[in-house]
Amino acid sequence: MTNWIPEICYEEPDENAGSLSSHIPFIQVPEGEAMPGMLFIFESRDSGEFEPDSEGNPLPIVEMELHQFADMVTLKNKLDPEAYDVVRAALGLESLAIASEKGRQVTQNIRENVE
Repeated sequence: MTNWIPEICYEEPDENAGSLSSHIPFIQVPEGEAMPGMLFIFESRDSGEFEPDSEGNPLPIVEMELHQFADMVTLKNKLDPEAYDVVRAALGLESLAIASEKGRQVTQNIRENVE
């Protein structure tokens, strides 16, 4: 592995085809690299305040806060089921068992509607 830096990309909507983007970003992972288990992203917000730049012109003051996003697959593979459900609950998600059952029900409904 190299010092590859992931780039978060967004799909452009195809207006000619009439389809819209899913609005879910993606990371193109190069051959020989792995998807990172953790992403670090800065949240940037204008403070509403200004300070002078080197020429005395007003320069907006930006507040930066670092956020960390963990890969849920990594957590699922490394944590015991109870700890993983604690993480899911902390994120506002249902337990894996409940979410999996709801997913099975949705899949079953789709199968029935296709037939």
